[in-house]
Formats: sequence, C-alpha cells, structure tokens
Amino acid sequence: MPRATGQQGFSLVETMIALGVLTVGVLGSAAVLATGMQHLSSSPADVVVAQKAAQTIEAVFAARDSGKVIWAKVRNVRGASGSDGGIFLDGPQSIHKAGPDGLVNTGDDETAIETTSSPGRDQRFQTADDETAPLSQYTREISIRDVANQNGQLNGQVRKVTVTMTYKSGPTTKTYTLVTFISAYS
Repeated sequence: MPRATGQQGFSLVETMIALGVLTVGVLGSAAVLATGMQHLSSSPADVVVAQKAAQTIEAVFAARDSGKVIWAKVRNVRGASGSDGGIFLDGPQSIHKAGPDGLVNTGDDETAIETTSSPGRDQRFQTADDETAPLSQYTREISIRDVANQNGQLNGQVRKVTVTMTYKSGPTTKTYTLVTFISAYS
C-alpha cells in the first residue's frame, strides 16, 4: 500500500531510544524508592539512639545535682590523662542496664542488655502483642573531658560530655553523637 504524503511513523531507532530513556527513568525511580525504604526501616532505631543518648546526658546531670556522685568522679576512669579517676567506663560499651548507682556505662552495670518495646500488629502499647527487642546491636560511649577556661587552662570546673551511639542498620553502621557541657555547679 503506498504511503500518503505527510504521514510518518516512528522508526525502529527512535523507538529504541525512547525505550532506553524510559528504562533509565524507571530504574532511577526504583533506586530512590529503595533508598527511601531503607531510611524508613531505620527510623525506629534512630529514635532509640536519640532517646538513649539524651537519657544518658540527663543521668549525668542528675548524678551531679543529687550529690550521688561527687564532681571529681564525673569523668571517665582513664580519660584524657590515662588516670582521670572517674566512674564512667572508657570506650564503646554494650548497652547494659544501669546498676545500683543508676548510671549507665559505669563499673556496676548489670550484665543484662537493655531492651526496647514497640507496639505489635494492633499498634497499641501494653497489649498482648507488644514486641520486645534487645539492644544488642548498639554501643554507647561516654566521653567526659575538662574544658579550658578563657586563659587556656584546665581548671576542672566545666566539662564537655559527648555521648556516641553506634548501631547497625542493615548493612550500614550508623553513629549518633550528642554533645553538651556540664559545670561543677548545679
């Protein structure tokens, strides 16, 4: 059948190029979706580490304010000098339950790993289907260092408290750090 003038279709080459562009677009969208799903799946862990870090900082302040721990002991065992003489263990530690002193990352911590609870299928807390998971994939490090005054001298009256939480999220290791300052005066 003869072709009428002015009518044209797509050639095979044009069709292949269009399919290639469409494929790249679909694969790009799939990659964005996969990354979003990975971030979404790690969001409960992100909340846990933020809360545990804040809880740790609050415990340090509470120990100072209550007088449970004297100011000289609000530091690491070894610390920057190698013998700071404080009560907080150096380096990353598993997230154990606090011992009798009520402070985490100290020598009297329990051997049991802390757990976290989440609502089950009914999405309500304190029902029979709640899920409890140990925080065995998490570590916490408390670093307490003296801060120099305006003359550059360490007088021990102000300290920098750094809490670093590390955890696995799928194949990735994530870190959350919370930094604050504490003074000898409450």
